[in-house]
Amino acid sequence: MARVYLEHIEKNFGSTRVVKDLTLEIKDEEFVVLVGPSGCGKTTTLRLIAGLEEVTAGRIYIGDRLVNDVAPKDRDIAMVFQNYALYPHMNVFENMAFGLKLRRLPRAEVERRVRAAAERLGIVHLLSRRPRELSGGQRQRVALGRAVVRQPQVFLMDEPLSNLDARLRVDMRAELARLHRELKATIVYVTHDQVEAMTMGDRIVVMKDGVVQQVAAPRAVYEHPANVFVAGFIGSPPMNFFTAAVTSGRHLAFAGGRARFGLTEAQATALAGREQVILGIRPEDLRAEVDFVTAHPETALEATVEVVEPLGAETLVHFSLDGAQLVARLGAAAALRAGERLHLAVAPERLHFFDVETEKALP
Repeated sequence: MARVYLEHIEKNFGSTRVVKDLTLEIKDEEFVVLVGPSGCGKTTTLRLIAGLEEVTAGRIYIGDRLVNDVAPKDRDIAMVFQNYALYPHMNVFENMAFGLKLRRLPRAEVERRVRAAAERLGIVHLLSRRPRELSGGQRQRVALGRAVVRQPQVFLMDEPLSNLDARLRVDMRAELARLHRELKATIVYVTHDQVEAMTMGDRIVVMKDGVVQQVAAPRAVYEHPANVFVAGFIGSPPMNFFTAAVTSGRHLAFAGGRARFGLTEAQATALAGREQVILGIRPEDLRAEVDFVTAHPETALEATVEVVEPLGAETLVHFSLDGAQLVARLGAAAALRAGERLHLAVAPERLHFFDVETEKALP
């Protein structure tokens, strides 16, 4: 396998710049996920690595080789697409072997690689079937197998699970993570699904409007988002945000003055000299247990429940403070109804602060 290095990459489509000064190193054997909303440039970046799009500026290295002018077939990469791209007139074995036959590998080597990949993916019994005889999950395994048999330096995956149902997506996420461990592969994976990004990537690259917003391990992105966009994109439900006034006496006032949080000494020092900040609270950090609320009077809230969404293991509770909409993610035992009064609190160390103008996280 090999590292991938993108150096000051730019990509324009006419007058529209879709990737902007992107510099990123993907280490050998690393699983890196490019994540962001539609139109953020993540798929274009993947296609630039593959050679399916030509860079407007910058350099792309695979291993130690500059590949800007290298044809896709000569870059030693394998792609797995959203739509599987299987040949309908070929059976599974022929689909998986097709690329190897084009490279004129000996028949015995083709047989060995295809069967080894089929065994690893649990599809040996499907080798004689055609794509139309397979389920969506089976077709996705065949598409993965076709990439695996090539033994490339880098795997490029463009939303490969988006056509699967929820249960299959969970199964295939685990399958891909296992394959990564077994193959010790370098994988660049594109998705708009932050759950996929958080559960599979060694590191995630959060993009917006062609610009990288943050690159870090999933937990680090969740715990320490670089800005408001990342904080709102990573996490489900999204983080709650308020514009809060920094008042004298180490307090924040928000929601039209109806809510008032006490700050720790360290937080007060960090926010000294500021009149306003953006306050962020993750739904799962809002807690309603009586003992917890009693222990944290400095961050206690009282609100009226508007909507309750029971989800089995947890309950989403929607409420408002002076017109500001909030969501709390509570335990399944939270038996609440619309119209009830709810007391909540958050541990002060779980609060997030962002600059009002730049929206960047404050230290």
